[in-house]
Amino acid sequence: MQAYIDQHIRMSLNEDIGKGDFTSIATIPADQMGEATLISKDSGVLAGIDIAQRVFLLLDGQIDFLHLKNEGDQIEPGDNLAIIKGPARSILTAERLALNYLQRMSGIATKTREYVDAIKGTGAKVLDTRKTTPNLRLLEKIAVNIGGGHNHRFGLFDMILIKDNHIDYCGGVDKALNQVDNFLKQNNLDLLVEIETRNIEEIKAAISNGKCRRIMLDNFDLEQTKEAVELIDGKFETESSGGITLENIRGYAECGVSFISVGALTHHIRSLDLSLNAEI
Repeated sequence: MQAYIDQHIRMSLNEDIGKGDFTSIATIPADQMGEATLISKDSGVLAGIDIAQRVFLLLDGQIDFLHLKNEGDQIEPGDNLAIIKGPARSILTAERLALNYLQRMSGIATKTREYVDAIKGTGAKVLDTRKTTPNLRLLEKIAVNIGGGHNHRFGLFDMILIKDNHIDYCGGVDKALNQVDNFLKQNNLDLLVEIETRNIEEIKAAISNGKCRRIMLDNFDLEQTKEAVELIDGKFETESSGGITLENIRGYAECGVSFISVGALTHHIRSLDLSLNAEI
């Protein structure tokens, strides 16, 4: 995982720097040393401080990055998050990329913490989805974890999720589950199997077939969710998905579902306002 993150940072540095940070080169002597402080201008959950540190160190190994706050800490306006010392040019060159990672990841962690707190004590777990920024999925899912949420599948390869279009193309719930079961056996694969259901009849078909571990209740209202949970009766894991908001998530959790997936954790967030101030 660290190798992937380092590769991502190097590619991002290359995208930003190109032929050189000409502004810093033009204005700052090569041998000038500097100090800067990462500061919060917002309230939320800090996430990505380790990634930010890595940005500075991969750009210039002479930089010293001192943590004042850690991953998962609650931060408030005016909090100092880290002190960075080293070549002034390098501090300025790495500044924007480090902040981009830090602000977005902190926004995701903050949003996730709000949803997790909203269902505290119910036993349900908040899941993310694949609604992520291309090539930023790993970092965004790390941020969800930092905020107290849990990761759904990472991609198309690490879990079987039979969605409505799969069911329709395949010819029904029973046929889709049977074909998945045959595929896994033929290829000696051990993957969690989940099926998305749109109504009580599809739930009954999934229960009758039995070849899944989790049943997703897609866009069910609260009354339908209660009925579905009673029908499933603990024989399978259950997941509510679709139309989940901060205002209604506790109602779904209190219906007794195992998981609640929320796409908004990664695709509908506000980045935290953070900044880097040079110390003179």
